[in-house]
Amino acid sequence: MTPDDIQNRLGENVKRIRKSLKLTQFELAEKAELSEETVKNIELSRCWTSDKNLAKLTKALDVDIHTLFLPVHSSFNEDSTDSGIIKSAIAKNLREYVDTVLNEIESEID
Repeated sequence: MTPDDIQNRLGENVKRIRKSLKLTQFELAEKAELSEETVKNIELSRCWTSDKNLAKLTKALDVDIHTLFLPVHSSFNEDSTDSGIIKSAIAKNLREYVDTVLNEIESEID
């Protein structure tokens, strides 16, 4: 995966989440205290944005930072070996996270 792929994924996810919230680019920009041009540039993958801007976006979209970089379903090619590796890694990370949360809950109960 190249930096361009990651940048494209960020843009796709910001746009997808924004649309699911029924926000225009202008509305998201206002909510995130960014310029509309910045939001457009991120969605169109024209440039990298700063950590500060990412933090503002995650707050405005009410998502965790990792959500902005997760692969979207359309980016998986069923015949691709890479997509199988990515899917397995995501599943493994989710299982580990769930196990950790369950262990924490169990230890609080005991």
